[in-house]
Amino acid sequence: MEIKRDYYLKELIDRIDNQLIKIITGIRRCGKSYLLNVIFKNYLKEQGIDEEHIIQLSLDENKNKKYLEPDVLDEYIRSLIKDKNKYYILLDEIQEVKDFESVLIGFMHIDNVEIYVTGSNSKFLSSDIVTEFRGRGDEIRIYPLSFAEFYSVYDGSEEIALSEYYTYGGLPLTVLSKTDNSKINYLKTQKDNVYINDIVDRNKVKNKEELEMLVQIIASDIGCLTNPLKLSNNFKERDKLSTMTDKTIYNYLGYLQDAFMIEKARRFDVRGKRFIETPQKYYFTDMGIRNSFLDFRQSEEISHTMENVIYIELKKRGYNVDVGSVEIREGDAKKQLEIDFVANKGNNKIYIQSALEMKTGEKVRQEQKSLLNVNDFFKKIIIVGDNIKRSRYDNGIILMSIYDFLLDDNSLEY
Repeated sequence: MEIKRDYYLKELIDRIDNQLIKIITGIRRCGKSYLLNVIFKNYLKEQGIDEEHIIQLSLDENKNKKYLEPDVLDEYIRSLIKDKNKYYILLDEIQEVKDFESVLIGFMHIDNVEIYVTGSNSKFLSSDIVTEFRGRGDEIRIYPLSFAEFYSVYDGSEEIALSEYYTYGGLPLTVLSKTDNSKINYLKTQKDNVYINDIVDRNKVKNKEELEMLVQIIASDIGCLTNPLKLSNNFKERDKLSTMTDKTIYNYLGYLQDAFMIEKARRFDVRGKRFIETPQKYYFTDMGIRNSFLDFRQSEEISHTMENVIYIELKKRGYNVDVGSVEIREGDAKKQLEIDFVANKGNNKIYIQSALEMKTGEKVRQEQKSLLNVNDFFKKIIIVGDNIKRSRYDNGIILMSIYDFLLDDNSLEY
């Protein structure tokens, strides 16, 4: 069963001829290799590119072990370029090659090649790309399956599908697993043997248990404002002998972000047009990973889960996403109102509230209040958990169901 990933395929296609190394990144097991080796390769063949002009190597396979030496890889790739027609070099798990940066940069001097690579996030992160490639790399960040991608292969109602997506997330092999037990076992195995171990090995973390406890705390409080000092105090409340300082937690949070497990949403003062450095919110790249750290005990917290899923969907669609803060005056007092998301893409800005349900007039007024105190005319949307028909209030605020938002890539454009 093939799960189409048309959004990312288009991202790869659009970058053809940009004279940069195309670098596919993302959390482990999110489908990077399949995107490059199957989906993109099939596209090239459909465009009439013959097999001899598609040079493909999976560098984590034992049969290709000899190509992990940079000189051997360089000589092999060059030996396959026999004419002036364009060649597509597809290298999976490039971080396995010693000094891979210089090898790839060397290929850039060959006029008739396009270079696409994937890299494991344990050794090949966004920060590495900035440092090592110095403007020669073009990063394509991919996420686990969106709900629309998930639902394209799901046999059941939208409501049941979303409940399962909230619980087990969108890692492709999780989605393709047949039973709840197999999904849970797969996610726990990845959590225990891949995600945490990658971070520990790369960053030489000495206390693996404290790192895991930090992830559990963040997982319990997704959508809540926090900072390293508050998290350090949380550790001390759990264990008075804890030595976790705010500086250590700051570093650990950076490791988790570098490994694509979590993302940080900064607060933005909507009226003052400035960022508020602390506190921030943290969201998980995949809900299945989040729930695995909690042994699936808090997967029923639908309101926070829904907020997390909306955030990641906005990021997947290419938006920069912040948490909005609006200061208002009530009598003699000042009060801060929150807008869940301020989503920016180019000159387009959208204000979004996430509300599981709005069954009373008081709840409607509560969710609208911060939006109505924004002094501009950009689009304002409330996304609700009920499967309702899209509508618009007299004040211009749009009401949209989570299903319409997630299943229609153009849902924010109308």
